[in-house]
Amino acid sequence: MSTIADFKTAFMPNWCPGCGDFGIWGALKNALLEKGWGPADFCTVYGIGCHGHMVNFLKSYAIETLHGRPIAVAQGIRLANHKLPVIIVAGDGDTFGEGTNHLVHIARRNVQATMIVHDNQVYGLTTGQTAPTAQKGFKTKSTPAGVLEEAINPVAIALAAGATFVARGFAGDIPGLAKLIVQGFNHPGFAFIDVLQPCVTFNHVNTYQWYREHIYPLDSSHDVTSRAKAFEKALEWGPKVPTGVFYKIEKPTYEAQTPQLNEVPLVEQDLPPKNLQTLMEKFV
Repeated sequence: MSTIADFKTAFMPNWCPGCGDFGIWGALKNALLEKGWGPADFCTVYGIGCHGHMVNFLKSYAIETLHGRPIAVAQGIRLANHKLPVIIVAGDGDTFGEGTNHLVHIARRNVQATMIVHDNQVYGLTTGQTAPTAQKGFKTKSTPAGVLEEAINPVAIALAAGATFVARGFAGDIPGLAKLIVQGFNHPGFAFIDVLQPCVTFNHVNTYQWYREHIYPLDSSHDVTSRAKAFEKALEWGPKVPTGVFYKIEKPTYEAQTPQLNEVPLVEQDLPPKNLQTLMEKFV
């Protein structure tokens, strides 16, 4: 049985004191323990951003990819070895500034992976510029007069793209977030979890106190099988902001529908020898 110590590395986090990344890091480790996984039982794929530093602080099979590209790499890993669980750890700028197209396609394909988005509404790593999730009017060093555009809605985009599990958590609620992540792990398909993550250094609007005054949990009266109801809740942002599972249904996964993966994973298949010389001559 794994312990927290099993996920320890030689490095300590360099996030700002009070950063919401600590809460997500803690919740993820707790979820891994509840699932019974050790460092060799899954692969974590990171994007570029403050969240991506977690590659140094969480022991596991892992890769830090290009900005906005963790989803594409995660899909490749799943096709190569669909027996290996994959966790995608990304940021709101990473995902919605660069990688929205990848999110749309992994969702519609229903590739089995759990995606955790650090949503702090700023580009923290590059010192606080406006992210696509920043609310209209939000002032940063890149938008001193306030954001002109309407904010991206991560939950609504995941729903529209066809994700079969869509949830929102809060980095200040580690036990609750850990439960959401476990549900994502257990879901047979693509699980998208948007995490409201305070940036204590560059976002002085959406603070821990602000979230605690505005968020509320979806209860049993919410029908998680209704996409229409999920959209309705996804559009709520003030005075109250819902958290929890918005939508959850089961559909065949992309891997289950890929005939080449019916017998064994690609990494376990024997490839016949090829005459590369003959192949290369075709292109000369």
